[in-house]
Amino acid sequence: MKFNILGPLEVLDKGIPCTPSALKVRWTLAVLLMNANRIVDLGLIIEEIWGSSPPRTVVTTAQTYIYQLRKLCRPLGREVILTKAPGYVLLLGEEELDAQEFERLHHEGDRLLVAGHPEAAAQRLRQALDLWRGTALADIPVGAPLAGHVAVLEEMRLRALEHRILADRQLGRHRELIPELRLLTLHQPMNEWYHEQLMLALDAAGRRSEALHVYRVLYRRLDEDLGIAPSRPLQELHNDLLSGTSPTRQEFQALAARAMEQGLRARSA
Repeated sequence: MKFNILGPLEVLDKGIPCTPSALKVRWTLAVLLMNANRIVDLGLIIEEIWGSSPPRTVVTTAQTYIYQLRKLCRPLGREVILTKAPGYVLLLGEEELDAQEFERLHHEGDRLLVAGHPEAAAQRLRQALDLWRGTALADIPVGAPLAGHVAVLEEMRLRALEHRILADRQLGRHRELIPELRLLTLHQPMNEWYHEQLMLALDAAGRRSEALHVYRVLYRRLDEDLGIAPSRPLQELHNDLLSGTSPTRQEFQALAARAMEQGLRARSA
């Protein structure tokens, strides 16, 4: 069986969908999946689904949902949901949960990029991003306990995308990146990093005037909406473009590798 949470919750048995139809059963499964291989307090499940006003029969109801999920998991041929005080633990291998597979591929891509293998890094990071089918748990009305987990996954997705863009830039895929970066800046008009990458890609493609236009549009938007100027790195890039001294490909590769290595060290600290 395969459990997917990087999008609407999905359960597949040999490729055939068998996702529970009842919302609260799916919701209970979502809590267990987000905490796979860790003990989940029954109180956490109750808080997530019923909030601060659970019914008097809530414990019995939650236990019924667990029973239904155990039946769902029978095709795995082993006991998957164990009772462990003060709640339950869902035991899954990496290949059985898309979020765990995503994290593995993401970390592999990061290490390959730092080690100077952008081609392999880009491939791993694309595989990681391809696992996403939309917002994590898109069909679950997540409460406070799950919201933090969803936010972490979405942040990891953003980092994976940024690192894949860096890998593609190191490979000289400037022209291929331009349409994607234009779309990203359109959807996230205040994201300065995407604008910076678009400016660099345009400049590397010999379209410096368009890169300068991207800066002017961002400058005007930040000034009018927030009353702030672009960050210092963006201002310096703008000045470099005006003077024709923007980073060479080799300089960019060195800067990107150092930034990636610092980020990985910070995460492991």
